[in-house]
Amino acid sequence: MPAHLAHFALNADDVPAARTFYEQVFGWTFTAWGPPDFYHIHTGTEEGPRVQGALQQRRELIDGRPTLTPECTFAVDDVDATARAVVAGGGRILMERFTISGVGHLIFFEDPAGNAIGAMQYDPAAE
Repeated sequence: MPAHLAHFALNADDVPAARTFYEQVFGWTFTAWGPPDFYHIHTGTEEGPRVQGALQQRRELIDGRPTLTPECTFAVDDVDATARAVVAGGGRILMERFTISGVGHLIFFEDPAGNAIGAMQYDPAAE
């Protein structure tokens, strides 16, 4: 099955200010989750269209380059096969397979154009 956009993350140096901005501009709501300054973004209602999102402290997925753009993560059927395809296609793995308990298995990679992209094999039974 083709991958589809499943999650996005916004990185900010001042997370509380970014949260206030997006509450005012888009009407998003936020729920604290996990580490400090990490929030789930609620982009819509249960009935309407929405994409899972996160607001988090700025980080560097690519060494020496702060992430200044939204991070996109695509749902894939097999994260290991995706990692092999990334390397075969000329990309580079930035973060090896990482398991998020109860969510799934995640990698981040750099495509040949220099974009940092995530691929997640969702698995609620992941440990």
